Amino acid sequence: MKYFWQQKLGLATALGVLGFGLVGCATTPAPTVVSNDNVKVASAKPVVTSTLLGTQSVYDRYEQSPDEPFKIPPVKIKIPEQFERTVVPYPTNEIPGTIIVEPENHYLYLITGDGQAIRYGVGVGAAGLGFQGEAKVQFKRKWPRWIPTADMVQRKPQQYKRFADGVPGGLSNPLGARALYLFQGNVDTYFRIHGTTQPSSIGKNVSAGCIRMLNKDVVDLFERVQVGSKVIVR
Repeated sequence: MKYFWQQKLGLATALGVLGFGLVGCATTPAPTVVSNDNVKVASAKPVVTSTLLGTQSVYDRYEQSPDEPFKIPPVKIKIPEQFERTVVPYPTNEIPGTIIVEPENHYLYLITGDGQAIRYGVGVGAAGLGFQGEAKVQFKRKWPRWIPTADMVQRKPQQYKRFADGVPGGLSNPLGARALYLFQGNVDTYFRIHGTTQPSSIGKNVSAGCIRMLNKDVVDLFERVQVGSKVIVR
C-alpha cells in the first residue's frame, strides 16, 4: 500500500486517537531487520558512557544517531524527573544484561553489574492487561511494523480492523523506533518492550500490556540488550 502525505496525516490522526487505547502489542511478522545467528544470554556488563548518562544536559544525553532513518522528534512535554534515564543502585543476583520491570513503579531496569542498573521510566498495561513473569528477548527490530493482535481486532473492531494488514515502521507507528519481542521458550507472549508515539503515557497504566518507553530511551536500551536476555516483570 502506498502512503501519500494525506494518508499519512490521516493515519497519524487515527493512531493518535488510539494512543490511550489498546495499541501497544502486536502480532509477530518474521524478523527481517536484526538477525542474531548465535543466540545467547548477555553475560558482559553493558558500556555506560557519560554521553548518555551522568552530568550532561538532557539534550546531550538524548542525542540522536545521525544514521537513524527517521528523525525522532523532541519530547515536547515535561517528563517527570523520576522517569528520566539514569543510573541507580540496584543490588540483585541477576546477571548483567537482565531486564527487570516494576510495573507498579513504572520503571524498567537494565542490570549492569556491580550493584547498579540503568533505570528508565515506562508506561505499562492497563488493569488486567499487563504481563507478569519471566520471558526472554527472542529478537529485536528497528522501526518495527505494527499489526494488531486478533484479540484486539475482535474486542474493538471499530478501532483496529482498518489496521489488520499492518502499519509500516515510522514516526506514526505505535511501536515507535524499536521493539524487543518477548517469548517464553519458543512461544510468543505477544508482549513487547517498545517505543511510543505518546510520550505522555510514560509513568501511566495505559497500554494493552506492553511496556512503552520514550523512543530515545528504547533506542538506548536496544543497543545494550542482547537477543536471549532474560526479562522479569514483577
